[in-house]
Amino acid sequence: HYREFGKGLYGHPERDEAAGVFFSSGRLGHLWSYVNGVAEADRDKVLVLFGSDGSQQEGDDAEAARYAVSRNLNVKLIIDDNDVTIAGHPSIYMKGFSVAQTLSGHGIEVIEGDGEDSDSLFLRILNSLKKDGPVAVINKRKMAPSVPGIEGLPKGHDVIPVPFAIDYLEAKGHQKAVQILKETEVPKNKTTYLGSSAETGKCRDDFGKIICEIVDNIENAAEKVIVVDSDLEGSCGLHHIGKNHPSIYVHGGIMERNNFSVAAGFGSEPGRQGIVGTFSAFLEMIVSEITMARLNNANVLAHFSHAGVDDMADNTCHFGINNFYADNGLEEGDTTRLYFPADALQLRAMLPKIFNDPGLRFVFSTRSATPYIENKDGKRFFETGYTFIPGKDEIIREGERGYIVSYGEMLYRCLDVVDALGQEGVKIGLINKPTLNVLDKELLAVAGESPFVLIVESQNGKTGLGVRYGTWLLENGFNPKYAHLGTYREGQGGLAEQVSYQGCDPAGIKKKVSELLS
Repeated sequence: HYREFGKGLYGHPERDEAAGVFFSSGRLGHLWSYVNGVAEADRDKVLVLFGSDGSQQEGDDAEAARYAVSRNLNVKLIIDDNDVTIAGHPSIYMKGFSVAQTLSGHGIEVIEGDGEDSDSLFLRILNSLKKDGPVAVINKRKMAPSVPGIEGLPKGHDVIPVPFAIDYLEAKGHQKAVQILKETEVPKNKTTYLGSSAETGKCRDDFGKIICEIVDNIENAAEKVIVVDSDLEGSCGLHHIGKNHPSIYVHGGIMERNNFSVAAGFGSEPGRQGIVGTFSAFLEMIVSEITMARLNNANVLAHFSHAGVDDMADNTCHFGINNFYADNGLEEGDTTRLYFPADALQLRAMLPKIFNDPGLRFVFSTRSATPYIENKDGKRFFETGYTFIPGKDEIIREGERGYIVSYGEMLYRCLDVVDALGQEGVKIGLINKPTLNVLDKELLAVAGESPFVLIVESQNGKTGLGVRYGTWLLENGFNPKYAHLGTYREGQGGLAEQVSYQGCDPAGIKKKVSELLS
């Protein structure tokens, strides 16, 4: 039931008191300071915090360490120091980094040893519990020890490849477990949507491929472009850049704030470009860095994948639903732009167009693959003959009874509803808004003069497009019926179920349209 919808076994533990989970810790580096607060409130108790060499790369932990020492808090850290993160080995990509030396430098007492020596580990933990004040028990070990094919490798980070699991279990004589793995079938039912292709593409992966094509044509690229990865290279498509253009590529580790600012500093002069990538959820961590980059007129192209909730089995702590936080500058002279392509073809048209634009540009993509948007003739909308124009909205379908305004991975779901209603003789229009934070007055008027406007997105219902589009309508003299679908509830795990749970699937969209038509 791991990561299954409604089972509570998310990719990261989240607070569920009924199930005996009394804390959420899904974002790396965020829990130690929280535990410090618990330790302040419970001075007579010993608190044990589990962590890793990866989580210790986050700057939060440096602050937490200094605080724990200054307050002599009874916090004991048990650190899995396995020299593996998603993108590789810290000993290789982050020369000089040592968990033990870092914590010692903050004043933490360190007890280091072999994490696979159970007797030694027991004694070291026992010793730490007897001591007063903060202590770190650091355990040097390989990831997935004695498991052929994944020992000491990033492949052991999460679920492992089934063939490796079968080989290991067979060698151990666990035939019943092997049988379960061999007999378990992965559902192959693929949902198709009206108005979109059966074929899908992944914008988050194509981002890196397209950047490679752009950089291919830049002379002395290492002097003009830097790409800083935050340990999620494959998730953001940046691994393609690392493979094809290693001279501009940096493994920046799990240090999102630093990495964004490094990209901004590199891009602080005209003609230089800083590129950075991570999950959309972690955009919330770098809001202040975004502000400082803007105040310094930096040129940054930032790719935030895993936007929204679609396929987000890691659940609420990893929802990328506050992307509009990036649009936090003053209106005067602001060149900040937020872009969310509807499919991989629109991304391909978008990136070359915005690559050399000045200022901060944020490109969002989803964890899930998306089908290709089609026109009424069944041809791909963003293919031959299409030109992306920053700041311009696009009419996907013309309407009479009202307009849906959407973008990104919700556009094809809306199109399914629009085309289905069209077959019933109900003509609803659909507008794509790939530039999220710029008002297109021409198409605002098209929507505003219709009987209703419905905003559909997977962003936070409190911070997304829906909370500003209604204002734009009123400020420009329009008063249609107005409604908004977005993310309003904490997740329940699963993949595509997350969108349905928020009421943003075609059934939920059609229900809201019916309400507006009544």
